[in-house]
Amino acid sequence: MTPQDPRPAPGPLTVGAACFTVLAWASAFVSIRSAGAAYSPGALALGRLLAGSVVLVALVLIRREGLPPRGAWRGIAVSGVVWFGAYMVALNWGERLVDAGTAALLVNVGPILMALLAARLLGEGLPPRLLTGMGVSFAGAAVVGLSMSAGSSGSGDVGGSTGELVGGVALCLLAAVAYAVGVVSQKPALSYGSPLQVTAFACLIGTAVCLPFSGQLVSEASRAPMSATLNMVYLGVVPTALAFTTWTYALARTPAGKMGATTYAVPAIVVLLSWLFLDEVPGWLTLLGGALCLAGVAVSRSRARAAVRGTEIVPRVAERPEDRPEDRPEERAGAQAQERPESAGTGS
Repeated sequence: MTPQDPRPAPGPLTVGAACFTVLAWASAFVSIRSAGAAYSPGALALGRLLAGSVVLVALVLIRREGLPPRGAWRGIAVSGVVWFGAYMVALNWGERLVDAGTAALLVNVGPILMALLAARLLGEGLPPRLLTGMGVSFAGAAVVGLSMSAGSSGSGDVGGSTGELVGGVALCLLAAVAYAVGVVSQKPALSYGSPLQVTAFACLIGTAVCLPFSGQLVSEASRAPMSATLNMVYLGVVPTALAFTTWTYALARTPAGKMGATTYAVPAIVVLLSWLFLDEVPGWLTLLGGALCLAGVAVSRSRARAAVRGTEIVPRVAERPEDRPEDRPEERAGAQAQERPESAGTGS
């Protein structure tokens, strides 16, 4: 019989939170491309985190949630340093050395690492549907990455030396590892603190980690165009403050591996947003890769019907008369044989 999944299906709020996160994080790629022309990787990360911290602290004060419990601080600290700090700097830096398609492909190693870490450290299972969906989505991400790389080759947007390319690949892989470690460390913290507490204080820790870039931020902000600064503020408010909060809300109610697989939809949405807002018309190969990404997410988040049928069939089978011990002839005979000596002893 197929093993049953004891966890209930995610509710509408959880699904909505995950969808908002994916859309917001996809929009971040468009904003990073615009703001990155005027801000260096560290300055952009610090400005984004400062804007996000202001919004998150305001929400914590309005909701009067206060400091997280002691048990949540370890996960908050790790995710703040690794995900909010190191991930953002590494990704911003890596995208300066390799093209966007290659960066998206390398960062999408993160959900696979996330599922493996969650299975090893959190005891989460690796159901066949999750592994199959992740495989399909990763293939789609690879197709998107290769098609975008082919389309951007020779454009002159990215440095071309072998050393720079190797460095960019290493930085994107570092970002993928930081992404996976950050999510897995957040999961236990959500058993103690609320999603808003975990997000807000992790963002504050990430901001503290990026404070050495303060001088660059002040210098670059004085000469950056208003559009780049507004994009940096948008990155802090929507993809950071709001989307990271909705992410932790959904993560608290969903296995980390399955949530990681959901982010495979990001490359497909980035292709669509680039088409709509940047007038970058995708080729058929890119569209095919995007469709594979979405299909893989659908498979990884689906629930096996066999397990649901099993929970409905078992009680009905157990209620059949022949399955009740008192209705079996051999059980009745044995019960009568045991009752005779007992009743004789009682009568004497």
